[in-house]
This record gives sequence, structure tokens and C-alpha cells, in this order.
Amino acid sequence: MNEALKQAKQAWEEGEIPVGAVIVSKNRIIAKAYNQTEKLNDVTAHAEMLAITSAANYMGAKYLNDCRLYVTLEPCVMCGGALFWSQIGEIHYGASDPKRGYLQSNPGILHPKTKVFSGSLARECEQLLLEFFKKLRK
Repeated sequence: MNEALKQAKQAWEEGEIPVGAVIVSKNRIIAKAYNQTEKLNDVTAHAEMLAITSAANYMGAKYLNDCRLYVTLEPCVMCGGALFWSQIGEIHYGASDPKRGYLQSNPGILHPKTKVFSGSLARECEQLLLEFFKKLRK
């Protein structure tokens, strides 16, 4: 999750909502990404989406069932759907997203075999987001 936080900080530096993601296979990071919706002018350029594409390219396969995703914020429904289709093995997220997280709108969207773990470095992930939006409002 520390690497995902580094990616989130990179997003902040580029004026993006600070969400970062990494995908791990066999204890090795195979993909890193951060939100790039502003930079790419693309509402689908969430950290998870970019990490899934990168990991699939690395693996040479569309299914990531032996992989773990670490992401600083609970995935949204769009990312949850992509994670379903990728059949990711595990999801570890830091901060919950009570407004736009998949748990609020469709808790059953993930693949039934995907294991989910929440709260990893949650305080650090939440603080980064809170500071970003506080600064944005000023």
C-alpha cells in the first residue's frame, strides 16, 4: 500500500485526485498507476483502470486471478466492473468512499472469487484526500 500511496502523491502533484494503485503478482509489482482523468481528459482514467490495463499487458493475459490490487481509495462501480472482468484475486483498499464507492451502489459487482480487504493505511489515504480537497476549495 505504501507504493500505492506514492502513486497517489504523484497524482496530487499533477493536480489529479490523489488515488494510486499497484498490482502485484508473485510478490512483485507488475503495474503502477494514479488517477489521470484531467491529464488525459478521460473520465475512465482512474488509477485502477490504468493499472488493470498495464498489468494485463505485462501478463499477456486479460485475467488477473493470481494478482493483488492495492489502491488508496475504495473502487467505484466502474472500476469494480473492470475488476470483475479481470477476475482479480484480491483487492486491498485504504480509504472507504461513502459517496461513490462500489459498496454504496453495487456491493455484489466484484467477481465472487475476489477477496477484499479494507482499511490498509486508511488514515494516511484518507488524510491525503482530505488535504487535497481542502486545498482545492481555497
